[in-house]
Amino acid sequence: MAMKIRLARGGSKKRPFYRIVAADSRMPRDGRYIEKLGTYNPLLPKDSEDRIQMDMERIQHWLDKGAQPTDRVSRFLEAAGVAEKKERANLKKAEPGKKAQERAAEKAEKEEAAKAAAAEAAAAPAVEEAPAEEPAAEEAPAAEAAAEEAPAEETPAEDAEEKTE
Repeated sequence: MAMKIRLARGGSKKRPFYRIVAADSRMPRDGRYIEKLGTYNPLLPKDSEDRIQMDMERIQHWLDKGAQPTDRVSRFLEAAGVAEKKERANLKKAEPGKKAQERAAEKAEKEEAAKAAAAEAAAAPAVEEAPAEEPAAEEAPAAEAAAEEAPAEETPAEDAEEKTE
């Protein structure tokens, strides 16, 4: 007979309350149990003493008989200092979902293509670097001239607005 120390849910809908029980592992979660070992009320604040109450002598008795605590109960026992802390590996914790992985792969492909294009562009204009600077210098006066022309265009419009008023 495989024994478990586990939580049996009680309470009403949306108001959970758990009994910490020693039960046969083949029994339903809220079904028949052998002995009640404590209570857990998740609605109470975490620093409240009444949140988790355990009969440590009886829990130790069942552990000595070979009862296996569930993950949640073993965390309670670790917090109480009865059991040693286990290493838990949550392998899927940092793993993104399927669509996120697909998007990341597409983004990586685009970045590689952009780096390849940048590398080709950096290799080719190394020879034509000096002439590339000269047109930029020629464009600047053209931009200044365009800026000078823009206010000239606005003045007749302003005159027209004044005349209409």
